[in-house]
Amino acid sequence: MPRVSNVYLNKKTGKFYFVANLGFDENGKRVQHFKRGFSTQKEAKQAYDEFMNNRSESGINKNSSMSFEVFYEDYFLPDYKRSVRKSTFDNRKLIMDKQFKYFNNRKLKDISLAYLKKWQNNLSEQEFSNGYIRLIFGLLEQVLDLAKKLGMLQKNPARQVGNVKKIKRKVDFWTIEEFRKVFATFDDNQYYDFFSKVLIDFLYMTGLRFGEAQALTWQDIDIQNCIVHVNKSMYYKNADEYYIGEPKTSASIRTIAIDHDTAKMLADWKMVQEKNIGSIDFVLSYNGSPTNRSTARHMIEHHAEMAGVHRIKVHALRHSHASMLIAMGENALVVQSRLGHSDIKTTLGVYSHLYPNVNREVADRIVGILDGVKFNKNAKRKTFNGNEYLKGSDL
Repeated sequence: MPRVSNVYLNKKTGKFYFVANLGFDENGKRVQHFKRGFSTQKEAKQAYDEFMNNRSESGINKNSSMSFEVFYEDYFLPDYKRSVRKSTFDNRKLIMDKQFKYFNNRKLKDISLAYLKKWQNNLSEQEFSNGYIRLIFGLLEQVLDLAKKLGMLQKNPARQVGNVKKIKRKVDFWTIEEFRKVFATFDDNQYYDFFSKVLIDFLYMTGLRFGEAQALTWQDIDIQNCIVHVNKSMYYKNADEYYIGEPKTSASIRTIAIDHDTAKMLADWKMVQEKNIGSIDFVLSYNGSPTNRSTARHMIEHHAEMAGVHRIKVHALRHSHASMLIAMGENALVVQSRLGHSDIKTTLGVYSHLYPNVNREVADRIVGILDGVKFNKNAKRKTFNGNEYLKGSDL
């Protein structure tokens, strides 16, 4: 049975109970609240969540010397879990549990500006990416924002220190020529190789997020009309634990037209898939289960090496699709629509540097636009300060 935070089983009685950690009293002794006698783990967890939600602010304020660890576990995590998608919570909790250990033995009120800055510098010294450090520090800001809101802190020291400066990340992708080299490495006569081709080609040609592609079923593919309906996403933990949920944003729900070559490849794959593993729902599956990101990564690495091109991450196939569209002359609105961005600013913010020649192309198109225009001597003349404009011969 998986472990649920703050809920325990009494092996003697077979009943569940919860323990609510409420901070420390004035003598530094931990304050806890117990409740026993629940028939199931779920009932105990629901009772715990209800108890914590009903805690009055005055009750919290009595524990102004609460440790960061207690506040994070008992107040922030339940609140954060309700505000984000399950996949987001699970992924970020792993990050927070690891990086916030730095503060576990410190009281909230003792987290100074200098202590925070030292932690921030330590992260930088570990050579984490700029985006990763910004994410971690931003999550800490949220933790301390809640502590301030509940009266545990007068100010949020993380806001005072400030996050590290954002560095614009270089977008990695395969050019059309690189992708052609990769495409030439697939052997359609080999089952797994053919599946690798389908997965990589489909992501390159559609720009879908990997979770969106994982969740696709054959009902979402209209092969005859060359259409893909994107209306869900998958949270994948392992082969036994995954679920289908809503896509990232409302703009992610979209219809994507695919080319005839991609549609034919999908039709061929459907027949091969049924022949080898029977009729299943998932499009991107070679064994009956959804394909995980690790498998896709290994496919990319293997065929990149065979093709003699640089390796890219799975998400970079999405960037590659955007790059292909831009190279073909498509404008940012088309890219936004196909990628499912909710805001054109996102599209331009990520891919604007891929339009380096647009300014020169505009200037080149302007050349000769006035060719053939002749001076019209019969045009009505206007005056300036009572005088007729000077004619060319007078200048």
